[in-house]
Amino acid sequence: MEGGAGKGLECPKIMDGKESDNGNDSAKAIIPSCCLKARACDPESDAICHSTVLSGWFSESGSCSGKGGKQVYFNNPMWPGEAHSIEVTKILYREKSEFQEVLVFESSAYGKVLVLDGIVQLTEKDECAYQEMITHLPLCSIQSPKSVLVVGGGDGGVLREISRHSSVDLIDICEIDKMVIDVSKRFFPDLAIGFEDPRVRVHIGDAVEFLRNAPIGKYDAIIVDSSDPVGPAQELVEKPFFETIARALKPGGVLCNMAESMWLHTHLIQDMISICKETFKGSVHYAWASVPTYPSGVIGFLICSTEGPPVDFVHPINPIEKIEGALKHRRELRFYNSEIHAAAFALPSFVKREVALLRDSSILAK
Repeated sequence: MEGGAGKGLECPKIMDGKESDNGNDSAKAIIPSCCLKARACDPESDAICHSTVLSGWFSESGSCSGKGGKQVYFNNPMWPGEAHSIEVTKILYREKSEFQEVLVFESSAYGKVLVLDGIVQLTEKDECAYQEMITHLPLCSIQSPKSVLVVGGGDGGVLREISRHSSVDLIDICEIDKMVIDVSKRFFPDLAIGFEDPRVRVHIGDAVEFLRNAPIGKYDAIIVDSSDPVGPAQELVEKPFFETIARALKPGGVLCNMAESMWLHTHLIQDMISICKETFKGSVHYAWASVPTYPSGVIGFLICSTEGPPVDFVHPINPIEKIEGALKHRRELRFYNSEIHAAAFALPSFVKREVALLRDSSILAK
């Protein structure tokens, strides 16, 4: 993480852009542990282990051990009390870009793994669940989408999935880190194939600035495939960013945004829904999918529509099964189907209790 471990680690509870009126420095230092990825690196251990191994997500056999050869597992404060490990068979790539540390390794159980700043972004085995859901939940919910923007998504997987939709004429992608794109093309060709679609236009730069300059009402759908909301990605869960997204969407346009784990971050989900209910005047929903190598094994999606033609997210108007060639375009669908789509909006009782806004009948899946 650029600029030190604590940079950009403000608590998401103030991510609506309002400054705290508390001027007490000691109060500012108290940050909920579940909102952080800081303090994951111990300088003494860092001299022995590669820094990205210290996050607790995975361990490289033989390279990171304590006294007596006992394996050391490092806890990440973003998900306190847990250590997630994937057995590494070979380090394939390890470099620092201008923005983050990029690591690719071969694993014994999940194929090749892409890691950014110590956090697993995808594995060859289970990437299908995330890529297919974050793409088809919004695009199958609107009739004949024409223009789509992807924020982040430098691995190309979301582009690969958008390309199944023959109605789409334009696919813009704004990725801040060119190294992610280059690494994906080299090590993950089954994902990076998305960049080969002639409808794709690649923009390397800051998505916040890109959206500020986007024409009003340009896109039918915007998919935010971002990192966890810390460091440079903090802006991507704040109210001003969601306002620029709503501005760039057409009436009845849709947003699908990565929205953390319901097992770990219900307070963050509550805050994101609160912001989006103020910003998107159509509808706001929360959906989820199973991804084994993500924290707690699930990932959530915040899916919203702007004011205009009503959008029924739960019952897709543009089912993937009726789009000619979509099921097997470049690669057969492995996770998503219309039944999974509808089921993704069914929420556990504890989530409805802990996220008060999900008890609002206007956003509950019917």
